[in-house]
Amino acid sequence: MLAGAIAGVNRVSALIYRGAMSESAAPSGDGNAAEPAGARPEFGVRSMTAPLRRVLVRRPTLTGDFAGAAWRLPDPELLVRQHEAFADLLRSLGCRVDVAPALDGLVDATYLRDPGLVTGTGAVLFQMAKPARMAEPEHLGAALQAAGVPVTARLSGGARADGGDFIWLDEHTVLAGRSYRTNAQALTQLAAILRAEGIELEQVDLPHDRGPGHVLHLMSLISPVAADLAVVYPPLAPVRLMEALADRGIGVIAVDAEEYETMACNVLAVAPGRVVVVDGNPRARAALESAGCEVHTYAGSEISIKGDGGPTCLTAPIWRDAGAE
Repeated sequence: MLAGAIAGVNRVSALIYRGAMSESAAPSGDGNAAEPAGARPEFGVRSMTAPLRRVLVRRPTLTGDFAGAAWRLPDPELLVRQHEAFADLLRSLGCRVDVAPALDGLVDATYLRDPGLVTGTGAVLFQMAKPARMAEPEHLGAALQAAGVPVTARLSGGARADGGDFIWLDEHTVLAGRSYRTNAQALTQLAAILRAEGIELEQVDLPHDRGPGHVLHLMSLISPVAADLAVVYPPLAPVRLMEALADRGIGVIAVDAEEYETMACNVLAVAPGRVVVVDGNPRARAALESAGCEVHTYAGSEISIKGDGGPTCLTAPIWRDAGAE
């Protein structure tokens, strides 16, 4: 059963961001309009839940070794339709959606969260541990630069990292998972990169679970949905993670084992208390709604379930505007 240990329910309800972007600022197709001279840069991320003004997604490829990348073979036409519908949902919720082209043969590249991290000043490009994904960071860098986001740093040497292992606890603190995809060298380099921006990196060790052949990210276990609320799968959550949430007064919606397997823990906040989830998982959805959250669903049988990548995995946030809360 889902636990209801939820703090600040009324505050979450009050924080739900209902003000969509004005018509003049609304996204139009896949275009990237030029910024007026002197305009505020439309990028920068230091939160998991501040209003998501701009996001990058990548069309899925229909070529490549899906089985070798550990996907269950998707229906190609439905894969494309589901991704398009997902992008349309984000637009309807007030996000400007920048769409990068499919990368032939790189079936995981549609999971755009992992090759890098956008901070307050630009993008940090990673190096990836999964052999089939090693080419992705440079492609992400090109897509971000085309969208006007500068690349400010790159991991080097033996450092390996996946973006799914990083969450913002607040605008000055990133929590990083030490996993089979993110190694100690990466965390050392990232700590120095982030410190130069006034951000501290705190580390938690992820469990072995099913071993190095099965991806387990920090974001497999937690999705912040408001400043004082997160969706969590406690059985695999590191003790230090649970302590950090308790120390900060962050309430927990606990996902059960059955719905954990179908990505109930993978929740994309487009604003405080306003979230996107893959269709299904009725108990997790009911718990979110009981906490005052506004829940939006998308069909993800092909684009999410068969590739083990939910809405957070499908998105690289470009701009979260804390001033819009």
